[in-house]
Amino acid sequence: MVTDHDLTPLAKATEAITGIAVVPVAVVGPVEVELGDYELEEPEGRLVERGRSRDSVFVPLANTEGGLSISLFRGAKAAAESGGFRTHVLHDRVTRASAFLFESTAEAVAFSRWIEHQLIPMRDWLEGEPIAGLSKHAKLRELETHVVGPTCHVLYAYTTGDAVGMNMITRNSYALNQGFVLENTPVKPKRAVLEGNMGGDKKPSHRYFEGGGHGKTVIAECTLTEEAVRRVLKTTLDDLVDLAFVGTHGAVASGMQSVAFTPATAIAALFIATGQDVGMVGTSSMAHGTAYRVEGGLHATIRLPGLEVATIGGGTTLPSASAWLDLLGCAGAGKVYRFAQIVAAATLALEISASAAMATAGSENFYKAHFERGGLR
Repeated sequence: MVTDHDLTPLAKATEAITGIAVVPVAVVGPVEVELGDYELEEPEGRLVERGRSRDSVFVPLANTEGGLSISLFRGAKAAAESGGFRTHVLHDRVTRASAFLFESTAEAVAFSRWIEHQLIPMRDWLEGEPIAGLSKHAKLRELETHVVGPTCHVLYAYTTGDAVGMNMITRNSYALNQGFVLENTPVKPKRAVLEGNMGGDKKPSHRYFEGGGHGKTVIAECTLTEEAVRRVLKTTLDDLVDLAFVGTHGAVASGMQSVAFTPATAIAALFIATGQDVGMVGTSSMAHGTAYRVEGGLHATIRLPGLEVATIGGGTTLPSASAWLDLLGCAGAGKVYRFAQIVAAATLALEISASAAMATAGSENFYKAHFERGGLR
């Protein structure tokens, strides 16, 4: 237990605060990346790219895993020597999926048909109601129903600005259920549940892996030159293509939710450093990596369909987290899409390096990294 630190700045971050845990932070870079500039177009909340720019960033990684930082740096270096990363944000939504239980399936179906026509009235109600705790930053964009037996799940989809927004959408969804739905529905449910476990928060799911919709959907890509693969990654294009074939079919054979090598490692290290909700690594590290041979090199990508990140609120306000976000140029409002793209680029950097180590003959380099930097033996 740490007792020689002033815990006052941290008191609002958790209950029963007793001490702090110190995690070493490595700073890796530069990561060369071409970033999109994005904004939401009102009133529908459609994501629009307004321009693109290049930047060099240094990435903070809070971790105790030997080899992580140097491996991510190696992947970033190979990409930089090949023209750098390019990133794209495809989608931005966060979901809270309420559930309404009825006496019969017929009632649940009738309710679903009614509520599917209430999106505009619900938006107007949220905008107009002076309810304590209601968030004006969380904007209801869509709703969708899913009837199973006598239950109707209602998937509310919001945007929440630069916050992840789970507290915001929880308050707004509760208010909708209690103040709008139950007061106006022609079919009265036996029970209303705020989250019926279809919302996708903090756990992998096929729905959000395939379609996104819980967090930012981001893609990072690069085209590795044959020279960078040989000199920096110490392997060959053929070796990487073979590994992609083996690894993809291994993922399919095991029923793996993701098709990637080690995305959670980079994402968790960045989350801890920058004050993100670490519980959201489960959703955020769902990933789909691709690799295919092109003229003179290898095109590599990673798709993160549910990256739950913030640059305001929660742990991002703590002194160290704010400082690391500032290093990335991501502190404060208007920075969340930049941050999401940097996380994706860093994740791909680690995927590239770790895959290259595994692709060497007998996976010798992967073994050596764990033998030399793996701590106690």
